[in-house]
Amino acid sequence: MHYKSFKLDKFQEDAINAIEQNKSVIVSAPTGSGKTLIADYIIDRDFKKEIRVIYTAPIKALSNQKYKEFSRSYGKKNVGILTGDVQKNPDALILIMTTEIYRNMVLSDDPFINDISYVIFDEIHYINDIERGYVWEESIIFSKPNVRVLCLSATIPNSDEFAAWIGAIKEHEVVVVRHDERPVPLHVNFYDAELGVTNLKNLKDDMDIPDYNKVMGRRIRQKNKSPSHIGLIKEIRGKLPCLFFSFSRQGCQRNAMELAKTHLFELNPEVSAFIRSKLANSNPEINKLESTKVLRQTLPYGIGFHHAGILPILKEIVEELFEKGMIKVLYTTETFAVGINMPAKSVCFESLRKFDGVSFRTMNSKEYFQIAGRAGRRGIDTEGFVYIMIERKFFEYEKIKKIIHSDTAPIISQFRISVNTTLNLVKQHDEREIDEILGKSFHSFQKYGKNFMNKENIVSHNAFYNHKKKLEKKGYIKNNKLTEKGDFASKIYSDEILTGEIFATDFYTRLNEYQMLMIVACICYESRERTEYYKTYPSKFANELKKLIWADDFLSKEKKFKEIDILTSLIHPCYHGSNLFKILENTNLLEGDVIRFFRQIIDRLGQIKSATEDKRLRDMLSNCQKLADDCVGQFDTI
Repeated sequence: MHYKSFKLDKFQEDAINAIEQNKSVIVSAPTGSGKTLIADYIIDRDFKKEIRVIYTAPIKALSNQKYKEFSRSYGKKNVGILTGDVQKNPDALILIMTTEIYRNMVLSDDPFINDISYVIFDEIHYINDIERGYVWEESIIFSKPNVRVLCLSATIPNSDEFAAWIGAIKEHEVVVVRHDERPVPLHVNFYDAELGVTNLKNLKDDMDIPDYNKVMGRRIRQKNKSPSHIGLIKEIRGKLPCLFFSFSRQGCQRNAMELAKTHLFELNPEVSAFIRSKLANSNPEINKLESTKVLRQTLPYGIGFHHAGILPILKEIVEELFEKGMIKVLYTTETFAVGINMPAKSVCFESLRKFDGVSFRTMNSKEYFQIAGRAGRRGIDTEGFVYIMIERKFFEYEKIKKIIHSDTAPIISQFRISVNTTLNLVKQHDEREIDEILGKSFHSFQKYGKNFMNKENIVSHNAFYNHKKKLEKKGYIKNNKLTEKGDFASKIYSDEILTGEIFATDFYTRLNEYQMLMIVACICYESRERTEYYKTYPSKFANELKKLIWADDFLSKEKKFKEIDILTSLIHPCYHGSNLFKILENTNLLEGDVIRFFRQIIDRLGQIKSATEDKRLRDMLSNCQKLADDCVGQFDTI
């Protein structure tokens, strides 16, 4: 079977045959094997029939890439994107969105979703994510009965179990299609400071040799020399291009600069000309950024870096140069491995240890294979190479062997009931229906098996009724129905009660636009240990806002509002018409983080605007959105 110019593999044929029979499909296949071609088939087929298809992605970068890709294939007027902070052409037949946006639509029973044929869940294994996994689960539970799903992922060891759950709650057949062979075989190597490039067995054997000083009873501190990323690149010069994964943004930039200083690769003047051309119509102040200065020095040597802290235009430059084959070594963070279709001949790991927001830990097999799978370009390379840098003090042979052998991490439910889910369940369903829905989770299926829908899931039910009790006490629910305040909060997707106590009461009537922008900024802000602020802007308005909050029994207990003074560093210049660069003078936050923060503010303002009936408030919120967008909008393009 052929599709477009491709001769399909058997697993692609099997998936397309199931789609033609109107079945849901779960595709479990290695990175680079052609899973997305199945999604392309659905989109192409239904676009010709003028039927809407939704493509969901776990991260904005992947959504943006797909938007560009589909726009090239079908024309910009036929493709839309919704990512919370970006809305383009929302009525398009081909609609790309973050999974959260789709979840919000189905949970609130948005009429927009009535005429969808398929929803494509790319990277469905994100259902394992502790913080966000419930979003995927709710998206499936609340999808309309006529909607079919295409779930794409690398290896899912328990794909049959996952399919059985979807089939049970959606009452239609779900087909599992597996493909275990990588189109480009992988060779896994290690890099040690003493042995250089080696294999796991040699590394273990060398480390098992007793230390001379230990044998002789001498108390000499063991010197564990750290491996050098430059040393590794020198050893694999014949196996480039390489994606070099680091778990530190600063580390990516530092490594790129260090490698460039070695002059290992020849200077390419064409790259400098390309950068000048790309930045020609951009704000000239971009050239003053540290990230721009470093990239201007490293990219002409075929060395780049890519992470969420740099401007979108700089990411675009790096991505385009990589696609053109002008980058030999790209230092990047883990997000580059999620779905973005930019494979290389080799993949290097700076370490198998990562900081997960709480502590340092060894990455699991799914995380490892997600990254390692980028090695080997189909149709270009006959084999791909993985190199893992090892620090001997962290070396655990059995654990590492298990991680790199196979992806054994199953999909495990992370289902949890949120305040927003509780409000929308009460809004859309009666008590019997709510009980039924609460028993439909993948958690229930994994706990109780085939008869899961006849069982009460105590965890889900208790969480629901605890939220409901709190919401009744705060006046959001009364007599099993939402109050006006509850209806407002049902359209807010995080910090629901906090937002409701400000904007669904008369509290907001005492705020001006500066204070409104400030209070929403506090709600969105996530403090980080190493963030510094060099200049703040004390004012009468800020002091009045603090007094209003302190006088409120509920709001005065909220820790987020302790950040008002430091957030004037960001909000005051924004309110007074300054752009991103003025704000960057006041903080050590990276430019990409500042843009992300203001996009979160714009998104939250939009949620409040959609939830309120007060025209004056909507006008004020629109003005606040415009101030934030004027500040960062020109730097955040897709």
